[in-house]
Amino acid sequence: MKKLIVALVLFAGSFAAEAQELVWETNVIKAMEVSNKTKKPMLLFFTGSDWCGWCIRLQKEVLKTAEFAAWAKENVVLVELDYPRRTPQTPEIKKQNDELQQVFAIQGFPTIHFANVTSVDGKVNFEGLGSTGYVAGGPSAWLAVANGFLHKK
Repeated sequence: MKKLIVALVLFAGSFAAEAQELVWETNVIKAMEVSNKTKKPMLLFFTGSDWCGWCIRLQKEVLKTAEFAAWAKENVVLVELDYPRRTPQTPEIKKQNDELQQVFAIQGFPTIHFANVTSVDGKVNFEGLGSTGYVAGGPSAWLAVANGFLHKK
């Protein structure tokens, strides 16, 4: 198990360096802790990383840009919930992702939910702020939609 965790950390680390050092959590419990500590909402990215063309396009056009990286560092805790067809995952990650797919009623990919999260007596509560997917027009257009959800208080 420790070897698997080390491998996942190294694997995730390679993506972080590639995406302007952004940290994409894959463990929702850890992401919740970061969210509560930083008082930032979570950006939950539901993706099919190795088969979904629109997911790959969203990554390339928005999520791997310097503009998105700067915005994300200031505004959200990033969480990637992947549903690959060819890439192996641990049973724990598969179970976690399947449960969250049900909680958020995900019907297609890519879907991004913005949510605040609280935990009371061991029960997790997600307060949905909004959701989106691919938005044409690059990072500026996508960030305008995202900011609409985060700043509508």
